[in-house]
Amino acid sequence: MDYSAVNAYLLSFKGSSVAYPYGKETAVYSVANTKKPDDPQMFALIAVGSDPVRLSLKCDPRLSKVLREKYVTVMQGHKLDKKHWNTIILSGEIDWEEIQGFIRHSYDLVRGAEHALPSFT
Repeated sequence: MDYSAVNAYLLSFKGSSVAYPYGKETAVYSVANTKKPDDPQMFALIAVGSDPVRLSLKCDPRLSKVLREKYVTVMQGHKLDKKHWNTIILSGEIDWEEIQGFIRHSYDLVRGAEHALPSFT
């Protein structure tokens, strides 16, 4: 999975945007919470230029633990809250459809969706 494909998928979500508040090496994807529409929150980060792509996503703490135990390429969020963020190395261990599910989960958590805990636990 390459940067441009992941970037395009992240930006396909309603209301999502990308910015570089930490410098050009970190792409930060944000969306507004349904209860605080004027306060966009980040739901994903990509280390620009990383090969393989290093993607950080917000995650329910219960699911974070399960994913870290199940996959070698899922680890605590790099420079992020270790309880609520995972960093995933997109090396091929996890198929793209499952990564898309993790991204949707992160987006839903930040948006405040009722169904934020996915069924792939």
